[in-house]
Amino acid sequence: MDESPAPSSLHRPDGEPVRVLVVDDEPDVTDVLSGVMGGEGWRVRTAADGATALAEARDFRPDAVVLDWMLPDLDGLQVLRALRREAPGVCVLFLTARDAVEDRVAGITAGGDDYVVKPYSLEEVLARLRGLLRRAGMTAEPGANWLTVGDLAMDEEAREVRRGGVTVELSRTEFELLRFLMRNPRRVLSKEQILDRVWAYDFGGRAHVVELYISYLRKKIDAGRNPMIHTVRGVGYVLKPDTP
Repeated sequence: MDESPAPSSLHRPDGEPVRVLVVDDEPDVTDVLSGVMGGEGWRVRTAADGATALAEARDFRPDAVVLDWMLPDLDGLQVLRALRREAPGVCVLFLTARDAVEDRVAGITAGGDDYVVKPYSLEEVLARLRGLLRRAGMTAEPGANWLTVGDLAMDEEAREVRRGGVTVELSRTEFELLRFLMRNPRRVLSKEQILDRVWAYDFGGRAHVVELYISYLRKKIDAGRNPMIHTVRGVGYVLKPDTP
Protein backbone atom coordinates (compact mmCIF):
# COMPACT_ATOMS: atom_id res chain seq x y z
CA MET A 1 0.00 0.00 0.00
CA ASP A 2 1.28 3.50 -0.88
CA GLU A 3 2.05 5.45 2.30
CA SER A 4 2.70 8.87 0.71
CA PRO A 5 0.24 11.75 1.10
CA ALA A 6 -1.09 13.71 -1.84
CA PRO A 7 1.54 15.92 -3.47
CA SER A 8 1.98 19.34 -1.86
CA SER A 9 0.78 22.53 -3.55
CA LEU A 10 4.07 24.18 -2.53
CA HIS A 11 6.35 25.10 -5.41
CA ARG A 12 9.06 27.56 -6.33
CA PRO A 13 8.17 30.89 -7.99
CA ASP A 14 9.28 29.40 -11.33
CA GLY A 15 6.73 26.60 -10.92
CA GLU A 16 9.31 23.92 -10.17
CA PRO A 17 8.95 21.68 -7.07
CA VAL A 18 10.64 22.91 -3.92
CA ARG A 19 14.10 21.51 -3.23
CA VAL A 20 15.19 20.16 0.15
CA LEU A 21 18.63 19.01 1.23
CA VAL A 22 18.67 16.54 4.16
CA VAL A 23 21.96 16.41 6.07
CA ASP A 24 22.42 13.60 8.59
CA ASP A 25 25.03 10.88 9.10
CA GLU A 26 22.37 8.25 9.92
CA PRO A 27 21.20 6.55 6.69
CA ASP A 28 17.91 5.52 8.30
CA VAL A 29 17.11 9.17 8.96
CA THR A 30 17.94 10.41 5.46
CA ASP A 31 16.12 7.47 3.84
CA VAL A 32 12.91 8.04 5.80
CA LEU A 33 12.90 11.81 5.41
CA SER A 34 13.73 11.75 1.70
CA GLY A 35 10.96 9.18 1.18
CA VAL A 36 8.21 11.21 2.87
CA MET A 37 9.39 14.47 1.28
CA GLY A 38 9.42 12.82 -2.13
CA GLY A 39 5.84 11.83 -1.40
CA GLU A 40 5.08 15.53 -0.96
CA GLY A 41 6.26 16.10 -4.51
CA TRP A 42 9.50 17.79 -3.41
CA ARG A 43 12.93 17.18 -4.90
CA VAL A 44 15.32 15.85 -2.27
CA ARG A 45 19.04 15.27 -1.98
CA THR A 46 20.93 13.93 1.01
CA ALA A 47 24.38 14.35 2.56
CA ALA A 48 26.09 12.43 5.38
CA ASP A 49 28.67 15.06 6.38
CA GLY A 50 29.20 18.80 6.34
CA ALA A 51 31.61 19.01 3.42
CA THR A 52 29.28 17.00 1.18
CA ALA A 53 26.34 19.11 2.34
CA LEU A 54 28.05 22.33 1.26
CA ALA A 55 29.01 20.84 -2.11
CA GLU A 56 25.44 19.61 -2.66
CA ALA A 57 24.05 23.01 -1.64
CA ARG A 58 26.19 24.76 -4.26
CA ASP A 59 25.06 22.35 -6.99
CA PHE A 60 21.44 21.73 -5.93
CA ARG A 61 20.58 25.23 -4.62
CA PRO A 62 17.97 23.98 -2.13
CA ASP A 63 15.10 26.06 -0.81
CA ALA A 64 15.37 24.37 2.59
CA VAL A 65 17.98 22.35 4.48
CA VAL A 66 17.18 19.85 7.23
CA LEU A 67 20.41 19.87 9.22
CA ASP A 68 21.73 17.54 11.90
CA TRP A 69 23.89 19.25 14.52
CA MET A 70 26.39 16.45 15.11
CA LEU A 71 28.17 15.48 11.88
CA PRO A 72 31.43 13.53 11.43
CA ASP A 73 33.45 16.51 10.15
CA LEU A 74 31.94 19.97 10.56
CA ASP A 75 29.27 20.58 13.16
CA GLY A 76 25.85 21.90 12.26
CA LEU A 77 26.64 25.46 13.27
CA GLN A 78 29.68 25.55 10.97
CA VAL A 79 27.60 24.21 8.09
CA LEU A 80 24.87 26.74 8.84
CA ARG A 81 27.27 29.69 8.82
CA ALA A 82 28.77 28.56 5.50
CA LEU A 83 25.29 28.09 4.02
CA ARG A 84 24.24 31.56 5.15
CA ARG A 85 27.27 33.14 3.46
CA GLU A 86 26.47 31.50 0.12
CA ALA A 87 22.66 31.35 0.26
CA PRO A 88 21.31 33.84 2.81
CA GLY A 89 17.67 33.09 2.03
CA VAL A 90 17.72 29.31 2.42
CA CYS A 91 15.41 27.92 5.15
CA VAL A 92 17.31 25.86 7.75
CA LEU A 93 15.59 23.42 10.09
CA PHE A 94 17.82 21.86 12.75
CA LEU A 95 16.99 18.21 13.44
CA THR A 96 19.07 17.00 16.36
CA ALA A 97 19.25 15.04 19.58
CA ARG A 98 20.63 18.11 21.40
CA ASP A 99 17.66 19.32 23.42
CA ALA A 100 19.22 21.71 25.94
CA VAL A 101 17.79 25.22 25.93
CA GLU A 102 21.23 26.71 25.30
CA ASP A 103 21.61 24.52 22.20
CA ARG A 104 18.28 25.71 20.82
CA VAL A 105 19.25 29.31 21.49
CA ALA A 106 22.65 28.80 19.82
CA GLY A 107 21.05 27.24 16.75
CA ILE A 108 18.49 29.99 16.29
CA THR A 109 21.02 32.74 17.11
CA ALA A 110 23.40 31.36 14.48
CA GLY A 111 20.70 31.75 11.84
CA GLY A 112 18.61 28.58 12.05
CA ASP A 113 14.93 29.10 11.28
CA ASP A 114 13.50 26.29 13.40
CA TYR A 115 14.59 23.44 15.66
CA VAL A 116 13.14 19.91 16.06
CA VAL A 117 14.52 17.47 18.63
CA LYS A 118 14.98 13.74 18.00
CA PRO A 119 13.04 11.51 18.37
CA TYR A 120 10.50 13.37 16.27
CA SER A 121 7.20 13.10 14.47
CA LEU A 122 7.60 13.00 10.69
CA GLU A 123 4.35 14.89 10.35
CA GLU A 124 5.72 17.65 12.58
CA VAL A 125 8.93 17.90 10.52
CA LEU A 126 6.89 18.20 7.31
CA ALA A 127 4.59 20.80 8.87
CA ARG A 128 7.52 22.89 10.13
CA LEU A 129 9.10 22.78 6.67
CA ARG A 130 5.84 23.74 4.95
CA GLY A 131 5.54 26.74 7.26
CA LEU A 132 9.14 27.85 6.64
CA LEU A 133 8.78 27.47 2.88
CA ARG A 134 5.51 29.40 2.73
CA ARG A 135 6.98 32.25 4.76
CA ALA A 136 10.00 32.24 2.42
CA GLY A 137 7.74 32.94 -0.55
CA MET A 138 6.97 29.47 -1.85
CA THR A 139 3.39 29.54 -3.07
CA ALA A 140 0.41 27.47 -2.05
CA GLU A 141 -3.27 27.48 -2.79
CA PRO A 142 -5.42 29.81 -0.62
CA GLY A 143 -6.34 28.14 2.65
CA ALA A 144 -3.48 25.66 2.32
CA ASN A 145 -2.84 25.81 6.07
CA TRP A 146 -6.24 24.24 6.69
CA LEU A 147 -7.13 20.58 6.48
CA THR A 148 -10.86 19.85 6.30
CA VAL A 149 -12.68 16.53 6.51
CA GLY A 150 -16.44 16.87 6.85
CA ASP A 151 -17.13 19.26 9.75
CA LEU A 152 -13.64 18.66 11.19
CA ALA A 153 -11.08 21.41 10.45
CA MET A 154 -7.41 21.82 11.40
CA ASP A 155 -5.17 24.86 11.02
CA GLU A 156 -1.74 23.24 10.76
CA GLU A 157 0.28 26.36 11.48
CA ALA A 158 -1.87 27.77 14.30
CA ARG A 159 -2.33 24.20 15.63
CA GLU A 160 -6.07 24.70 16.07
CA VAL A 161 -8.73 22.01 15.65
CA ARG A 162 -12.48 22.53 15.40
CA ARG A 163 -15.37 20.18 14.91
CA GLY A 164 -18.66 21.74 13.92
CA GLY A 165 -17.10 25.13 14.70
CA VAL A 166 -16.28 24.11 18.28
CA THR A 167 -12.61 24.22 19.32
CA VAL A 168 -11.10 20.89 20.37
CA GLU A 169 -8.08 20.98 22.67
CA LEU A 170 -5.49 18.33 21.80
CA SER A 171 -2.10 17.35 23.17
CA ARG A 172 0.88 17.53 20.83
CA THR A 173 0.77 13.78 20.09
CA GLU A 174 -3.01 13.78 19.61
CA PHE A 175 -2.63 16.68 17.18
CA GLU A 176 0.04 14.85 15.14
CA LEU A 177 -2.05 11.68 15.03
CA LEU A 178 -5.14 13.58 13.89
CA ARG A 179 -3.10 15.48 11.31
CA PHE A 180 -1.93 12.20 9.74
CA LEU A 181 -5.48 10.85 9.66
CA MET A 182 -6.79 14.09 8.12
CA ARG A 183 -4.10 14.11 5.44
CA ASN A 184 -5.30 10.63 4.46
CA PRO A 185 -9.13 10.78 4.66
CA ARG A 186 -11.10 7.65 3.75
CA ARG A 187 -7.84 5.71 3.65
CA VAL A 188 -7.26 2.77 6.00
CA LEU A 189 -3.97 3.29 7.86
CA SER A 190 -2.28 0.41 9.65
CA LYS A 191 -0.85 0.76 13.14
CA GLU A 192 2.63 0.33 11.63
CA GLN A 193 2.06 3.23 9.20
CA ILE A 194 0.81 5.42 12.02
CA LEU A 195 3.80 4.58 14.22
CA ASP A 196 6.19 5.37 11.38
CA ARG A 197 4.67 8.78 10.68
CA VAL A 198 3.46 10.05 14.06
CA TRP A 199 6.01 8.65 16.47
CA ALA A 200 9.78 8.48 16.19
CA TYR A 201 11.24 6.50 13.32
CA ASP A 202 12.89 4.25 15.96
CA PHE A 203 9.90 4.10 18.31
CA GLY A 204 10.00 0.32 18.58
CA GLY A 205 6.70 -0.73 17.05
CA ARG A 206 4.53 -0.72 20.17
CA ALA A 207 1.15 -0.82 18.50
CA HIS A 208 -0.76 -0.56 21.79
CA VAL A 209 0.32 3.10 21.98
CA VAL A 210 -1.58 3.76 18.75
CA GLU A 211 -4.68 2.13 20.22
CA LEU A 212 -4.37 4.28 23.34
CA TYR A 213 -4.08 7.56 21.44
CA ILE A 214 -6.88 6.63 19.05
CA SER A 215 -9.08 6.19 22.13
CA TYR A 216 -7.99 9.63 23.41
CA LEU A 217 -8.84 11.21 20.05
CA ARG A 218 -12.23 9.55 19.89
CA LYS A 219 -13.17 10.98 23.28
CA LYS A 220 -12.37 14.48 22.04
CA ILE A 221 -13.37 14.34 18.37
CA ASP A 222 -16.30 11.92 18.37
CA ALA A 223 -17.77 12.41 21.87
CA GLY A 224 -21.49 13.18 21.59
CA ARG A 225 -21.31 13.20 17.78
CA ASN A 226 -21.52 10.69 14.97
CA PRO A 227 -18.11 8.99 14.85
CA MET A 228 -15.52 9.92 12.24
CA ILE A 229 -12.69 7.64 13.42
CA HIS A 230 -13.43 4.02 12.53
CA THR A 231 -11.63 0.75 13.26
CA VAL A 232 -11.12 -1.67 10.41
CA ARG A 233 -10.63 -4.85 12.35
CA GLY A 234 -7.33 -6.59 11.70
CA VAL A 235 -6.12 -3.73 9.47
CA GLY A 236 -6.08 -0.33 11.18
CA TYR A 237 -8.05 2.93 11.33
CA VAL A 238 -9.75 5.29 8.92
CA LEU A 239 -11.09 8.84 9.23
CA LYS A 240 -14.28 9.49 7.25
CA PRO A 241 -16.61 12.50 7.06
CA ASP A 242 -19.78 12.29 9.08
CA THR A 243 -22.05 12.05 6.04
CA PRO A 244 -24.75 9.58 5.01
